[in-house]
Amino acid sequence: MPPVHCGHAPFVPYGTHVSKGEEMAADVSGPMPKSAWLYPIVALGYFGLATGLGFDEGFTGSTSGILLAIVLIPVIFGAIFAAVYHAEVIGHATGEPFGTLVLTAAVTIIEVALIASVMLSDDGGSPELARDTVFSVVMTVCTGLTGICILGGGLRFKEQVYETTGAGAYLTVLIVLVTLTLVLPNYTQGTPGPFYSSSQLAFFSVLTLILYGVFLYIQMVRHRDYFVSSNGSVVAVEHAIPTARALLSAGLLFAALTAIVLLSKKFAIVVEAGREAVGSPPAVTGLIVAILILLPESIPAFQAARRDQLQKSLNLALGSSLATIGMTFPAVAVVSLALNKPLVLGLTPRDTVLMATTLLVSSLTLGSGRTNILYGFTHLVIFAAFLFLTFQP
Repeated sequence: MPPVHCGHAPFVPYGTHVSKGEEMAADVSGPMPKSAWLYPIVALGYFGLATGLGFDEGFTGSTSGILLAIVLIPVIFGAIFAAVYHAEVIGHATGEPFGTLVLTAAVTIIEVALIASVMLSDDGGSPELARDTVFSVVMTVCTGLTGICILGGGLRFKEQVYETTGAGAYLTVLIVLVTLTLVLPNYTQGTPGPFYSSSQLAFFSVLTLILYGVFLYIQMVRHRDYFVSSNGSVVAVEHAIPTARALLSAGLLFAALTAIVLLSKKFAIVVEAGREAVGSPPAVTGLIVAILILLPESIPAFQAARRDQLQKSLNLALGSSLATIGMTFPAVAVVSLALNKPLVLGLTPRDTVLMATTLLVSSLTLGSGRTNILYGFTHLVIFAAFLFLTFQP
């Protein structure tokens, strides 16, 4: 039975008709792209240069600061794609379940670094960033990414099929995780407001990890067939990875993750400065972080839908939202508890309505085993409402 995706970007490339260069992260058996080793080195060099030039909390929008900020964006995006690529190489070399866990852990480190960098900023940070990021990830995945994949596939193939049992498993776990992390904190009595008390935060972090771990076991070991399309369009392609290649990727993965963690603070500075300059609400920061996190998997998810591999698209999209809550929430909770930083979790009433609508529509969309452009367009309408209300609350 073929291994399947369980977290962020794809561990095993699916399909037997993937064109050369269509997915950098998917073609890990071929020659290593120059960008895969160049970006980690450039990112580390950029950090040294930017730090030496004083690009830190004192960023004021000077000419040199603006130039450094412009260069930072492609550098950190390139380092993220390189990290995902090398994690997949290691995943192919080690096999399941370790390969998928390496990849998921790599992207989780990136996500936690971005969130923690803002939480630990000198101005006290943004206690809402973790909530806003998780909410933005779930909304972007379940409405934006899922919608564009269904719409893109429907325009090309009219109807597409997927495994309803697997989609149901994703949504079941997602509904529980969203409720525990984003809704329930508004109704507890331990701490006034949208917070968990320290004991509640620790308990629900452990509970979240356990549920996500059980889901991984179901997906990778006990019921792999739930996550493979019934039309057989999802086929695993195995490639042997030489030991030397895996060791090189391990070193470059470490370099890329180190660079991303170091640059995340500077990225947070740029995002906050830009948001304040245009007068956007604080939730925009969470949306930007979510887009940065989801970009490596969004492209292959859409490409899979356009190849009539909707099951792979759902594995990528819904799996990323589960990994965000299942691993990032406990990690950020540890940071909050260890450093005594406040962590706002409960959604506002408006966002709760949006989330409930999204989960209800997703349950209906993914309950029939077939999709068409109407379902995709409906999801995109909700996504448009979410985007508009993020900028105009």
